[in-house]
Amino acid sequence: MEKHYLLLCLGLCVLGKPTEKKDRVHHDPQLSNKMHDDAQSFDYDHDAFLGAEDAKTFDQLTPEESKERLGKIVGKIDADKDGLVTVEELRDWIKFAQKRWIYEDVERQWKGHDLNGDNLVSWEEYKNATYGYILDDPDPDSSFNYKQMMVRDERRFKMADTDGDLIATKEEFTAFLHPEEYDYMKDIVVLETMEDIDKNGDGVIDLEEYIGDMYSHDGDADEPEWVKTEREQFVEFRDKNHDGKMDKEETKDWILPSDYDHAEAEARHLVYESDQDKDSKLTREEIVDKYDLFVGSQATDFGEALVRHDEF
Repeated sequence: MEKHYLLLCLGLCVLGKPTEKKDRVHHDPQLSNKMHDDAQSFDYDHDAFLGAEDAKTFDQLTPEESKERLGKIVGKIDADKDGLVTVEELRDWIKFAQKRWIYEDVERQWKGHDLNGDNLVSWEEYKNATYGYILDDPDPDSSFNYKQMMVRDERRFKMADTDGDLIATKEEFTAFLHPEEYDYMKDIVVLETMEDIDKNGDGVIDLEEYIGDMYSHDGDADEPEWVKTEREQFVEFRDKNHDGKMDKEETKDWILPSDYDHAEAEARHLVYESDQDKDSKLTREEIVDKYDLFVGSQATDFGEALVRHDEF
């Protein structure tokens, strides 16, 4: 409920003219903010493989402890339990490590919505936990926007619910809360975005609606330079068929671009550097033998400190 209350307040309150443009584009974040230069250090690889926060914890471990913990992680990466880690399995692990915050958010919300403790969340449970007291509100005006939100949530819940039983597993609940992370949910992300921006309800986004979503004139005649740039972007790139508006496919290309797959590239790099028998797959032993590429330790942290000292 707290999430929806905050969103509603942000939607209804007049916040004044934005100082920064609204970014509706969903990009995969960089795997690390460190330089990817293995000749200097493996810090980038550690961040990519573990996530930046978990990577720091390994720097406090002895090499033996790091190897032991890495060996246990390998078991989790090997999804089909055949004793080999493929590029695809490693890519999926890296994506999981990078988006662990999503799963932590799901865990937190799961506890608040699985009301009967059966390890499932039905639509009725979610609706009651999120909107229950609003639906009982005798003042119809104050609950109107919440009811609109509930209708929208129900539509998204049904889309996430792949077997159509109106009961979500944890994976389906994750797709409901974070639809941009799932291919089969991308249409609902596009639809919701278009509904937000398409003020005249004609099913497309024209130039003024596109700009109006980012910037409010507030009586000013002169637009900032970034707004003028966005107008040019709309005309030259967003509106691909140049009919003066963005349809569903054009909106999808805008907000869900086909980005370079950093996780795939990093997975291939880790396999290439560690694959001793060159079969394009990694055994547990091959990974642990190259443990300092995957994870840090007191030894690697100390070694990098010496390098930095020598450079200084």
